[in-house]
Amino acid sequence: MTDQSRQPVRHSHGGNLRGLSALSGLPQSELLDFSANINPLGPPDWLRPLIESRISDLIHYPDPDATELVQALASLHGLNIDQVLVGNGATELLHLLPRALGCSSLLLPVPSYADYEEPARLSGLAIEQFFLSPDTGFALDPTGLVPLLKPAQLVLLGQPNNPTGRTFDAEALRAIALQHPATLFVVDESFIGFTDASQSLQQNRPENILILTSLTKLYAIPGLRLGYLTGAAGHIRQLKNYLPNWTVNSLAQAVGVRAVQDAEYLQHSRSFVTKQRESLVTLLSSLSGLTVYPGEANFLLLRLDHPNMDAGLLAELSLQQGIALRVCSNFSGLDQRYFRLAVRTEAEQQRLYGVLQNILAPSRPRSVRRQTPAIMFQGTGSNAGKSILTAALCRILKQDGHDVAPFKAQNMSLNSFVTRQGGEMGRAQVLQAQACRLNPDVRMNPVLLKPNSETGSQVILCGTAVGNTDFKSYAEQREKVWATVKCCYDELAQEHQLMVLEGAGSPAEVNLKANDIVNMRMAQYAGAPVLLVGDIDRGGVFASFVGTMEVLSEAERAMVAGFVINRFRGDASLLGDALAYTRFHTNRPVLGTIPYLRNLGLPEEDSVSFKQGLLPVGAKDSQLLDIAVLDLPHISNFTDLDPLGLEPDVGLRIVRSAADLGRPDLLILPGSKNTLADLAWLQQTGLAAAIINLAQEGQCEIIGICGGFQLLGEQISDPHAIESGAGQQQGLGLLAINTVMAEEKTTLQTRCHHLPSGCELTGYEIHHGITSGEQLQPLISSSDGSLLGAGSVNGLIWGSYLHGIFDADPFRRWLLDRLRQRKGWQADGLIRACYDLEPALDRLADAVRNSLDMQEIYRLLRL
Repeated sequence: MTDQSRQPVRHSHGGNLRGLSALSGLPQSELLDFSANINPLGPPDWLRPLIESRISDLIHYPDPDATELVQALASLHGLNIDQVLVGNGATELLHLLPRALGCSSLLLPVPSYADYEEPARLSGLAIEQFFLSPDTGFALDPTGLVPLLKPAQLVLLGQPNNPTGRTFDAEALRAIALQHPATLFVVDESFIGFTDASQSLQQNRPENILILTSLTKLYAIPGLRLGYLTGAAGHIRQLKNYLPNWTVNSLAQAVGVRAVQDAEYLQHSRSFVTKQRESLVTLLSSLSGLTVYPGEANFLLLRLDHPNMDAGLLAELSLQQGIALRVCSNFSGLDQRYFRLAVRTEAEQQRLYGVLQNILAPSRPRSVRRQTPAIMFQGTGSNAGKSILTAALCRILKQDGHDVAPFKAQNMSLNSFVTRQGGEMGRAQVLQAQACRLNPDVRMNPVLLKPNSETGSQVILCGTAVGNTDFKSYAEQREKVWATVKCCYDELAQEHQLMVLEGAGSPAEVNLKANDIVNMRMAQYAGAPVLLVGDIDRGGVFASFVGTMEVLSEAERAMVAGFVINRFRGDASLLGDALAYTRFHTNRPVLGTIPYLRNLGLPEEDSVSFKQGLLPVGAKDSQLLDIAVLDLPHISNFTDLDPLGLEPDVGLRIVRSAADLGRPDLLILPGSKNTLADLAWLQQTGLAAAIINLAQEGQCEIIGICGGFQLLGEQISDPHAIESGAGQQQGLGLLAINTVMAEEKTTLQTRCHHLPSGCELTGYEIHHGITSGEQLQPLISSSDGSLLGAGSVNGLIWGSYLHGIFDADPFRRWLLDRLRQRKGWQADGLIRACYDLEPALDRLADAVRNSLDMQEIYRLLRL
């Protein structure tokens, strides 16, 4: 049946990852362990910070009586403290029982936990087994034990049983124990927390029943070791005499106290395990040749009836594919056909099912769709470089011949774009789509939040504005939004071979984690390993890496594959000690050090870089055209200015006060997400009066784009409170136009004609405002004849709703040459800068490819 040369898998106990790794040749990190029955949720979120807060206690001996933990357990079960004994795991306490309590024999229903017999055997106890029948699903009727009961006998029962997962009638055992006071019953309730706990014997426990409980399974801390016994004070006193001092360390004691107080985690674990167990039963029941026995705990017992394979061979074949099973042949009452599986997460169970199906029915088409390989960039904070690195990796993968798509579940930005279908999405995902050579698709950024006040934002869902909301209200509807996000991701992932995801801000924002749909929750859903990006140019990058990891839960930490240092200046070889420290502290490698890439010529995701001064404030260069840009508090779509920044004869600067304004050759009023609020700011700062004076001098050209166009007018009304409180204000009065904010938002791509220059323009409109006026000079008309831009008769003051107006090279040069001529400078009409993102994306990809560990990236993508 099996090859004699193969090395058998040892199954003395589940969860031996080191041994399984040696047998499989796979790193422990690549093994999916279904052999150990540990809570699939992982440890509670409080575990790491609690342990860190108690590290200083390690310079002292632990409390030998574990006083605080004993008190917590006694309070939990309504007992006196002399009825509780804690130990270094349930196994240690098991070994005390035969030696301390003077029992002469052991009665053991089987199959049962393999380590139950060993303590009795070491103590010379006679062992009698009571065989449970597979015909009844290995269910135990306690009354069946009565004919076998004797004085001085130890009866050891699992509630629920391991490996069957079945519970028995607790009330029946209570009655039997009362009728046989000379027999000692020990009930192992290590897995009772995964059931509804109605069959626990902790309440109304007879004097001759002791309850054994392991906390390591329920709280996912098997490496810490912690268990306890409850029973009659006399029994506990006898057992304690055999227990060495300091058997439970300080950290385990502290964790135990916190654990027994965490009812929320316990309830969540029960609900999760119940749901996942039912899902696992459904999956496995569809495989022919498998019998799935009913269970109530966080594991299932199965029997394999296959003509050419036993459970041992199945385990070996599964292990080769990274799946560890628990063969149950060393459980009394079970043979080579039986194995046990732990309940785990849905994605892990799907992977298990795929492996078992390939082994047991290789000719059958797989009914489980393979999850699209994905990887995700998250950051230690905003503006760490996630967006650009996502675009870079998208272009690298595209260059290597892969069909790849970007995805960001939720974006908060005032830089947006309109797709061909009229949907609105973040500009960063548009750039990433171009890196993949795909048309922008609103599914790549299903949620766009456009801040319009200190606490509120307009919500764009799948490209459509659905209203304004504050953070609290948005959080309340987050689950509905999450369903939309998952749907968009699933559709994109089915259409493409690879996915590159981007997070938002930092996953370590503890005030936001509960409502997260864009960082770790999205990474978990996509099955995407996370690369954590930090900006070393800001300083403190290594502390940010370590600190972020410390704040993450264990499940979140497990998703972090490594770190990427961004914007590094200098000799990377000098980072050696810092990289080693980070690896030592986090057990994660730095997978790349990206140099500070100047003048990328690529649009930024949001206004952080703009606000932080990538452009000079107020400074002028007399050799260049002086173009000033108002830094409005609610500036939006400032990427409209990017093409101007590429021109060699342009000096682009920011204006934030009337003192900064001066007398530029061109003043640009950019887009705004809250035009009325920005108008009030202009008036409060004195900039409004300064701009009006500048216009009256007649030497400076003034251009308004979208919201800036509205600001140039005579009146702005917001009757529906679209951007702020309902009301109206007088504009700058430089153009004879009036704007009314409409409830419906205009979002469309536009091809139009600039009348004075004769240039063709393409761009997009995103605005609520409807603008009308008289005595205007028409400047830009669309193919349907509608007016998209208008200005004063002398042409010095004008505006347009067209975003991307400066992208067209001929028009941009025409505009700049007109400014040159006005200054008396030479203008030859030659295009000096080409606004083309393709070469910039290729340059970015080359730089990042040379700085990232691409071999590891491909391994993480399972390619």
